[in-house]
Amino acid sequence: MIEVLAKLGRGPVFLAGEVLECVITFTNPLSASSTSASRDEAEVNSSGLLPPGRRQGKKYAVRDSLPLSEMLAWASAQIHCQFHASENRVALPPSDGSKHDVQAENETVFVPNRGERGQCILSTPPKILFCDLRLDPGESKSYSYCETLPVDGPPSFRGQSVKYVYKLTIGCQRVNSPIKLLRVPFRVLVLHGLKDYQFPQDEAVAPSNPFLEEEESLKKDSRLADLATELLMVATSRRSLHLYNISNTRGKVGTFCIFKTVYKIGEDVIGTFNFSEGDIPCLQFSVSLQTEESIQEEFQRRRGQPVSFTTHARHQESCLHTAQSSFSLPIPLSSTPGFTTNIVSLKWRLHFEFVTSGESAGTCLVRGSQSEAVTWTGVEQMEVDTFSWDLPIKVLPTNPILASYVSQFSSTNSITI
Repeated sequence: MIEVLAKLGRGPVFLAGEVLECVITFTNPLSASSTSASRDEAEVNSSGLLPPGRRQGKKYAVRDSLPLSEMLAWASAQIHCQFHASENRVALPPSDGSKHDVQAENETVFVPNRGERGQCILSTPPKILFCDLRLDPGESKSYSYCETLPVDGPPSFRGQSVKYVYKLTIGCQRVNSPIKLLRVPFRVLVLHGLKDYQFPQDEAVAPSNPFLEEEESLKKDSRLADLATELLMVATSRRSLHLYNISNTRGKVGTFCIFKTVYKIGEDVIGTFNFSEGDIPCLQFSVSLQTEESIQEEFQRRRGQPVSFTTHARHQESCLHTAQSSFSLPIPLSSTPGFTTNIVSLKWRLHFEFVTSGESAGTCLVRGSQSEAVTWTGVEQMEVDTFSWDLPIKVLPTNPILASYVSQFSSTNSITI
């Protein structure tokens, strides 16, 4: 029995273009019976006699029960991205690569996506970790796998119509035994424009910490992360006042103010309302943070099929006789930034819904009694109008280390073969 342990040192979230590093450890563990047999053998070797209570004829049985070395023929690793589409929403042409998904277990060819659903749309060249590995009882050997994540791939995404899933697959095989696969899922964030940047050959981008000494092999990866952080900070820190008039067919309801429309995942979307200048009283409003998942026209199962919406956060408030109000909607760190591929497009928006009175503001309250203490109560019935409005926003990735804190994936995965 051999235990295979794969560990992503920095966490399970990466930017496209970064170097993924995984330490893979192969261990031949000592069982409880093996440990007991080893103690007996040590006792025989030290005294030349068998332990008390054992017969002379079992001297060789003690030796035979000692654990044996384990052998592995080879091990290899490869990164791949699986694409899966809903048959009810997406019409895809047939793929020749689907035949590999049903590969028999006793075949000796390393196919990382064997048994996976969907199509493998992206893969890196396989790398051999070792050939003919021998492990004595209690011995472990570790190997480091490093690979640059492709910059032209899609981000990790689990939508209503399509899914893009990244995995590092480690395959290993005993002699005359079926291949065993260890899959390590991870998340990829894509920052558009990052792949077009050319690093200087003789000098590095200014590091975030100039006093930090790094290994030469990690400098380029660090520069990429620093550059991404800088680009994201510049893109999302710009603030300018955006004012929008809210009105319906009967007149002005109020104004809406927002200071930026570009965000990173993990940030809060903050906006304010001013109803004091409105002619039409607003009874209630709601704001929803939504993603819009649309299939490109040539891949739609039905022509003109509706777009899929997902609500990530929502704020609702009754606001009659309210002069000003505000909201704050968090963008989940686990959500996917906007992106576009040849099959699907994901966009972000704020969806507003307003309920306004069909009457003037003075008729929304009635006098409850004629006594000296006057009580005003709301009317039991009133005519209302409803309307909605959508404001597109842009959502970008964030620092992958920050996103790793809330990732559903584990940094450590293991199997026993």
